[in-house]
Amino acid sequence: MSLPDADAPVETVWQGKFITAKKQGRWEYVARARGIRAAVIVAIDAAGQLILVEQYRVPLGRACLELPAGLVGDETDDEPVEIAAARELEEETGYRPGRVESLGEYFSSPGMVSESFTLVRAHDLVRTGEGGGVEGEGITVHRVKLAQVPDFVADCRARGMAIDVKLLLVLGQSLLA
Repeated sequence: MSLPDADAPVETVWQGKFITAKKQGRWEYVARARGIRAAVIVAIDAAGQLILVEQYRVPLGRACLELPAGLVGDETDDEPVEIAAARELEEETGYRPGRVESLGEYFSSPGMVSESFTLVRAHDLVRTGEGGGVEGEGITVHRVKLAQVPDFVADCRARGMAIDVKLLLVLGQSLLA
């Protein structure tokens, strides 16, 4: 079976510091520049609370509720995903993990973005600070009991907040009931 456009040359239409717009045959898509990857972190503290972050996202024009996440390899080549995830979790939320476990690679919107992310689970969390990210990120940290996540997300949505698709990981059971 022949796959249309699979063998077409890849053309870079535009490249910025972090993303690249590409064209391959009839397809247009976006990729991360310079081999940068992403890590998404599932962090549940000792009290059974899921650590979430709220951050204004310019492409959406509003705040978005998300699992903590960050770039891998944007500062250091060949950075292990576990090291980047631990750094990003502490920077964004003020929690340092004792251990980070990879849960696999996933693709969030494969019809228009080639980016993948590695989902990780952070274990043995130690509170080291308030979080909030680096200057200008304006991250708000939320700690939500796992059983209350569906109601918390519904409240955020009702207030006009965007909800990151990766939250389906923790909403799945409540959506199927």
